[in-house]
Amino acid sequence: MASYREIPPGEPVRLAKRTSNLFRPRTPVSAPGLDVSGLGGVIAVDPQRRTADVQGMCTYEDLVAATLPHGLMPLVVPQLRTITLGGAVSGLGIESTSFRDGLPHESVLELDVLTGAGDIVTATPGGEHADLFETFPNSYGTLGYATRIRIELAPVRRNVALRHVGFDDPALLAKAVEQIVADGSYEGEAVDFLDGVAFEPGRAFLTLGRWSSGAGSTSDYTGQAIYYRSIAERDTDLLTVHDYLWRWDTDWFWCSRAFGAQHPVVRRLWPRRYRRSDVYYRLIGLENRYQAAARIDRRRGRPERERVVQDVEIPVERLASFLDWFDAEVGMRPVWLCPLRLRRSEAWPLYPIAPGTTYVNVGFWGTVPIAPGGGDDADDGPTNRRIEAAVAEHDGHKSLYSDAYYDRATFDRLYNVSALEIVKERYDPGSRLTGLYEKAVRRR
Repeated sequence: MASYREIPPGEPVRLAKRTSNLFRPRTPVSAPGLDVSGLGGVIAVDPQRRTADVQGMCTYEDLVAATLPHGLMPLVVPQLRTITLGGAVSGLGIESTSFRDGLPHESVLELDVLTGAGDIVTATPGGEHADLFETFPNSYGTLGYATRIRIELAPVRRNVALRHVGFDDPALLAKAVEQIVADGSYEGEAVDFLDGVAFEPGRAFLTLGRWSSGAGSTSDYTGQAIYYRSIAERDTDLLTVHDYLWRWDTDWFWCSRAFGAQHPVVRRLWPRRYRRSDVYYRLIGLENRYQAAARIDRRRGRPERERVVQDVEIPVERLASFLDWFDAEVGMRPVWLCPLRLRRSEAWPLYPIAPGTTYVNVGFWGTVPIAPGGGDDADDGPTNRRIEAAVAEHDGHKSLYSDAYYDRATFDRLYNVSALEIVKERYDPGSRLTGLYEKAVRRR
């Protein structure tokens, strides 16, 4: 609150933090930001009530380190270590328990929020600030910043046993997802975790995880072995619960290959402690700043490339059609597939996915070449714009952690900005916090 008061009137209020998992650039400002250096810890874990009180800038890596000794974990643990609780609750968070436990904000019991007006209020489902509790998810800091969050926890076992099931038809994969969501099992075996990878057209896998308390040799994907490759190479696997939760982080799914980190020689020389998503993110930041790779491509006569980093939720019955379109029009592979379903029976105001409906998150992260002479450049986002249109045509929803290109009217309709503005008037009457469209599309 002291750092809030130091921000000059009329200047936007932002967090002063060095790390981020957002992929949309922001316009720099000269005013100081909110000091969150003291908000990165776990306040308390209550093993009896299975809850944790956590500061808003606490990373899931630190939270998991505090809960696993109690035999507990958050209901949904996003796949990258440095995603913060506040970021996941106010933005996007999803993982392989989302087919059953929904999204991270659905296990929040209460939260303290520093509002745009400079007050700290406690928001609960039925309390005085229930409107803030309901609209905080997907608000991306436009209503305030979480300083403390109380969440539910779930019991864990020692290991997670994996089974990789292959599909040559995305329609059959989608039917399997529907059956698993309905029954909680596949071919008579319990399914506690569910996600998948589509490597190429006609070659996709669902990874079915189940808790295992038995002993056994567990795999290690923090060394020379690479997790995503194992999915297509073996039928079964066994990971400790810790290694399962962070299986995607070591190689940032498969994106570490862009830095050479998957080459056997480079991998042996690359220290394990630096095989992390936040390290790769910093390398991307250096490239965005200095454009070294882009300059090399230009000298070699290669076409300009457009960044396509997106996660979209597609209704499961439309998944096969969307993947067919994606292969024909975009052609990026692999893509991540993560089923999800809202945990509660009512929709969240700013998170426009329907209750009672199974979606599949399709995640794709990389760059695509722009055809020379086409009249578009990377800043115009031609491929991203086509993806936005295709997602809408498939009754889907797009997260806002990366670039967005919607016009104002379309954005306001898709993300229910009219509901956001009503709550924003109460908690940020002076408009100190940047609006959602300004953040997501105008990059302010």
